Amino acid sequence: MWLNPEEVLLKNALKLWVTVRSNDFFLLQRRRGHGEPTGRITGLLVGALDTVLDSNARVTPFRILLQVPGSQISWVIASGAAIEEVNKHWDWLVHNLLRSLSVFENKEDAASFVRGKVKGLIAEEVRGRQAAQEEEPEKFREVLLKFELHFGLPSSEKLVTYYSCCCWKGRVPRQGFLYLSINHMAFYSFLLGKEVKFVIPWAEVTRLERVSTGLMTEAIRVNTRQRQREFSMFLNLDEAFGVIGQLADIALRRLLDSEGLELDRVLQQPTRITKRILEEQALREYVLALFRLPRGERLHEVASCSIWTPHGRCHTAGTLYATDSYLCFSSREEGSCILLIPLSEVLSIEKVESTSLLPNPVIVSVRTKKAFQLIELPDRDELVENLNSRLRSLQWKQTMFRSKKDGRRSMSAPTPYYTFYYDTGHSDEEEKEEQVLRNTINSEALMTAFHQNQPGTNSNKGTEQVKERLWEEHFLEFGRGVHMFRTNKIQRLVAMGIPESLRGELWMTLSDASSELESHQGYYTSMVQKSMGLSSLATEEIERDLHRSLPDHPAFQNPTGIAALRRVLTAYAHRNPKIGYCQSMNILASVLLLYAKEEEAFWLLVAVCERMLPDYFNRRVIGAQVDQSVFEELIRERLPELAEHVPDLSTLSSVSLSWFLTLFLSVLPFHSAVCVVDCFFFHGIKAIFQLGLAALEANSAQLSASTDDGQALMILTSFLDQVGNEESSCPPSSPPAAEETSSSDTDIPAVGPTNITDLINESYEKFGDLTVRQIEKLRCRHRIRVLQAHEDTTKENGLRIVTPDVSIPPENLADVYDLFKTEHFISLYWGDSSSAAAAEAAAWRYADSGRSYMERQYRLDRPQFKSLYGLLTPWPGSSNQHSDTLANRTFTLLDQDCDNLVTFREFAGWLDTLYCEELNEKIRLLYRLHIPPALTESEADPSLMKSPLLSTNRPLHVNLPSDVEGDVTDYQEQLKQMLKDLVKEREKDVEKPLPLMNQREFIQFCKTLYSMFHGDPEENDLFQAIATVTSLVLQIGEASHRGHSSGSEVPSREKGRGAAEDAGVDASRGNGSLAAENEWTVSYAQILASLLTEQALVNFFEKPVDLSAKVAEAKEKQYHQRAGLLTLQQGTS
Repeated sequence: MWLNPEEVLLKNALKLWVTVRSNDFFLLQRRRGHGEPTGRITGLLVGALDTVLDSNARVTPFRILLQVPGSQISWVIASGAAIEEVNKHWDWLVHNLLRSLSVFENKEDAASFVRGKVKGLIAEEVRGRQAAQEEEPEKFREVLLKFELHFGLPSSEKLVTYYSCCCWKGRVPRQGFLYLSINHMAFYSFLLGKEVKFVIPWAEVTRLERVSTGLMTEAIRVNTRQRQREFSMFLNLDEAFGVIGQLADIALRRLLDSEGLELDRVLQQPTRITKRILEEQALREYVLALFRLPRGERLHEVASCSIWTPHGRCHTAGTLYATDSYLCFSSREEGSCILLIPLSEVLSIEKVESTSLLPNPVIVSVRTKKAFQLIELPDRDELVENLNSRLRSLQWKQTMFRSKKDGRRSMSAPTPYYTFYYDTGHSDEEEKEEQVLRNTINSEALMTAFHQNQPGTNSNKGTEQVKERLWEEHFLEFGRGVHMFRTNKIQRLVAMGIPESLRGELWMTLSDASSELESHQGYYTSMVQKSMGLSSLATEEIERDLHRSLPDHPAFQNPTGIAALRRVLTAYAHRNPKIGYCQSMNILASVLLLYAKEEEAFWLLVAVCERMLPDYFNRRVIGAQVDQSVFEELIRERLPELAEHVPDLSTLSSVSLSWFLTLFLSVLPFHSAVCVVDCFFFHGIKAIFQLGLAALEANSAQLSASTDDGQALMILTSFLDQVGNEESSCPPSSPPAAEETSSSDTDIPAVGPTNITDLINESYEKFGDLTVRQIEKLRCRHRIRVLQAHEDTTKENGLRIVTPDVSIPPENLADVYDLFKTEHFISLYWGDSSSAAAAEAAAWRYADSGRSYMERQYRLDRPQFKSLYGLLTPWPGSSNQHSDTLANRTFTLLDQDCDNLVTFREFAGWLDTLYCEELNEKIRLLYRLHIPPALTESEADPSLMKSPLLSTNRPLHVNLPSDVEGDVTDYQEQLKQMLKDLVKEREKDVEKPLPLMNQREFIQFCKTLYSMFHGDPEENDLFQAIATVTSLVLQIGEASHRGHSSGSEVPSREKGRGAAEDAGVDASRGNGSLAAENEWTVSYAQILASLLTEQALVNFFEKPVDLSAKVAEAKEKQYHQRAGLLTLQQGTS
């Protein structure tokens, strides 16, 4: 075991110890007399000394010393009772530390580094042992205090775990601790008087890798958009890498795509995440993927056991997984024997008396009069009790469901649930028949009525009969239904192609859609009834794609097939509005309808979209893109020669996107593609990965020699077009996607026809070692890259929209965007649950009421905006109380659509005015901040602040040319004219005249100027200048007021407003007067002219301010300032 470094004298150590292994820095020593032949006097003396000492004083016979070359002082850093234990420590030191120590010029520094590392390893071992005994060990609390002290994050930033490791700075390692929290990873090191600490938000992590370089045996590389960090010398690198990947994946799914990628209920509450929960969650994700269970299933028990396999006449060892609704068994070798038992099929779970041959047996009886025997179950009593409890609960629910269903049946007349197939042809009543078909659910698979004739029909029938006989024999040996044993033998049968007569049944069995159908009787009918007649974007897209789904198949040249496809797709869109409808779902649903009854096809579609291809069909097709990225890595790993000749694999992965989305249905001849679907229902997405790799390997020579992307595309298209099925000598017509890409190029060598069964078997032989566990780990890492790529696209789109309207340099604008986004994330990190939910909801923009979320657009609420306002405002005095008032007014002014949110475009426009516009625009902004709606009677109540465009107190006014004023006769015409004039003003850069400012508003304006000048180096000159300007403006206002009182003319600019607006202006100021003549007012032009008379003021507003420096400073302050505010708010709430 590792020891806290203790100093010893080397010359004294040599008298009692023998050196076994050594190098420049470490010695492995054995105690004299231990393991030596008897007779040596020194060994006998030392042995006697060790014998007479009590147990506490005795020393272990093996130890490792740290030594400094040329010094007599050494440190004991490890010891052990067995040589094997000490050798493990020695090997770790040699592989992880020895080469790194050569970078230290001062050997004392190297020794100090090793001592620090060993202390870190000891702390980690202690923490691990304590964590195994209790949830919050005392040591962990101490570490948590250090975490909060070092990084100053709020207490709501939950620390999940920590690791002792090294962070590399160039060639120099910095020993310290890596802290992993729910939102950040943080590193702290204090070594040789130097402190190193930094915080990396998970939201900034773009890539995680395990790398191996010269000095480091293996390290974890963390990439962000700005830089990369490398961490090594973990006690358990596999564990650390897994936890880092999990936390980054969970955080990004929660922060970047909460609407599209669903998280488990436990992970939706970050404060509940612990290391144990992460381990449980990783195992749960693996079980869901391996057995393709519904995403809502919770994993309750995991137990090693053996199950009696009748086909093998023996007990097969493996692991039992018990979830809410299933008992799942997997052999030790993944995939060699799998058993899935839905609890809905179980009659009883009973304990049997143990014997020497059958220890702790349990019998699980199912409704098909079969029983499964499990033995060697640890904690059998507790396991059986828990299983029976869930079984009773499920049976009670089923009983209640049936009683309610029977009650509904007795109250209402039965509705027909079948239809007869017939050829509608071109009869006069076609429209009437189609209307009937729209609402009649088919009770048979379409293939029974619309069989596609193929050449060689007699041989096809013979082949089908052989396959059917093989499957019947298999059922007798391995069972039939959901709970049949799934072994390598069934894999071979599936690779041959499932016979058409059994295809629908086996698809339902292998996907377990049959259990969903059984437990949701009548659900599909109700979905059809609810969804028919409804109109939405999904239904419009479905109608557009109906006739594009397998158009060459007779079933979809007929209203019967089209109506069935419409019902299935529309019912699913109604069931799952988050997915709604996505292109390629029509092709999948078409094939499902050919071989399964309509209701079965619906549940198969549910299984594919929600369980077997999770996140594939959401609004951004995230799941498919993640698997494309995984596919690229598998190409590099499994086909290195191809990867070497084709450095940019993005072309191949983009070509393969349709392979994954349509399960090869859009690129292979129909009957060949259906064989792929057979494999998919048996093996899941693993089958598609394997087949994709096999297709690339078969064409690797040609792809390596291809000169451009188009040629590579044609090579793969030509190859896939010729993948035939042994049932037909001539492949049938393929879907349109395959037809469009099947043209050949004379420069491309011809590819010989390939049989689909051979290709599938080859994929199993060469790539069958690919496991579900490997795929899930790769998905976790690559989901980070895909989500960050989408985030980069969102940023590019946001900047592209804003850039033409502002003069801020692009690099500064990008930094401002990052600040804006970080402010949003901080509320998600540490805000209360309601504000975090509101902030995340605000980040998604609807296109219309019937459409799912379209694009991500960050927006800030009032507190978030005020935080950024204080960081970025260019004028002094931003910390005083009046600045908060000004920030409130600015937010109200920018919030033009009155939703209490400010977009990045509005924020950038405001910042552009402050930093890049001329003096008159800055004064104009200040002027607008001191008239309604930005300025209100009650500024303490932000809800009273109205939008400048939609204020009810100040009507919208547009200057109309004199030649059209008479034509505006009603409200509709006025709105049209207003829009036209707004466009003209934008084009001609014509500014609207601003309303006049009354005396109360002008006083507030002066107050703002005084607060802005406070703290400026020219403070005295500015105060004198503003006093002069104030006096001048007051005189102008008084003169104007006297002029109005004596009946002087109203300025021509005000004539067009009319009495209505004057009344509105006065009402907004709260004096209740219907005329403006008696009010003291000044205009924007008058204030601007007065300010221009004072050079000190002109210099102040024209003084250039470095935005990049301000942004850099804001980045440093943003976290801690906002964290402090949120902590304060939480403490007072």
